[in-house]
Amino acid sequence: MELVKNIKKNTILLLVITIAILVLILKDNYDAIIKALSSMDYRYILLAIVFFLLSIVIKAYINYKSVADKEKISLKEAIKHNLITQFFNGITPFSTGGQPMEIYMLTEHGIKLSHATNITIQNFIFYQVALVIYGLLAILYNSIFHLFPKVPILRTLVLIGFIINSLVAIVLFFITFSEKTTKKIGHSMIHILSKLKWIKNPQEKMHSLDIKLEEFHNSAKQLRKRKKLFIGGVILNIVSLTCLYIVPLFIVYSLHDFNSLNIFDTLTASAYVLLIGAFVPIPGASGGIEYSFLRFYGNFLPASITSAVLLVWRFITYYLGMILGALVFSLEKKED
Repeated sequence: MELVKNIKKNTILLLVITIAILVLILKDNYDAIIKALSSMDYRYILLAIVFFLLSIVIKAYINYKSVADKEKISLKEAIKHNLITQFFNGITPFSTGGQPMEIYMLTEHGIKLSHATNITIQNFIFYQVALVIYGLLAILYNSIFHLFPKVPILRTLVLIGFIINSLVAIVLFFITFSEKTTKKIGHSMIHILSKLKWIKNPQEKMHSLDIKLEEFHNSAKQLRKRKKLFIGGVILNIVSLTCLYIVPLFIVYSLHDFNSLNIFDTLTASAYVLLIGAFVPIPGASGGIEYSFLRFYGNFLPASITSAVLLVWRFITYYLGMILGALVFSLEKKED
């Protein structure tokens, strides 16, 4: 019941934010945006949707390969899981709802809670490493070709986002290889925070931290034994991100514009947009994502065209995934 209440509350909030953003985007160039939307070649829009769905299938395949016992879950079930995860990530701030739901769905297939947690942690490590690699490539590409002269502040935010993601990856590897040291640091931080009266029940927090660290270390030990899985997981996540990042290019092509963007500019701009989105504590990073998209892609396209591309891109890469995830989740609940 609490889950349903949270879903309704977040959905209403998201709906209000979406309407506000639509009004802001359409108010100045309504006629030009509508004209651009009506002139689109929908074959390219279909291609954009295909690449978005391909990114989901690839991530689902990574999850499927991470489950050692293939009798427990099929690739079809893994795809369902990934769609439902899209929904829960989409309606929660900082996309925090997907991982707990993923663990729950894996346990529903008879996978032990500890193993389900390990699988989810492994997939997070794969994704985080891939994100850092992609971010580094995007920053290097932009440093050579200087794609965004009009957005120096946003470029700085992108750099901060990249540093934060890199630090997360470094911390993950540090925890992986330094179990005792990590526990000591964690306990010391909890002790300091309790002295500052910022947290209560420090012993309880330490115990909870120990359990989570143990789960993480068990996952890390498995990864060290399955090096091919780690390399494959990172590579497939890079491919999945590429499929996601390239979507705006096909939307621009649908407007019969084959010259304003190339594949490398598109991948760099998309990587920058989603790094900015990590800062926004609203479901779907709404507001921040749209603003950064308009600013980065506005370096290549006229304002009305950028707005039209944004509306279609946002629907495909965010709302479509949420709609499909909500439908799958509803069907799963009915079957239960």
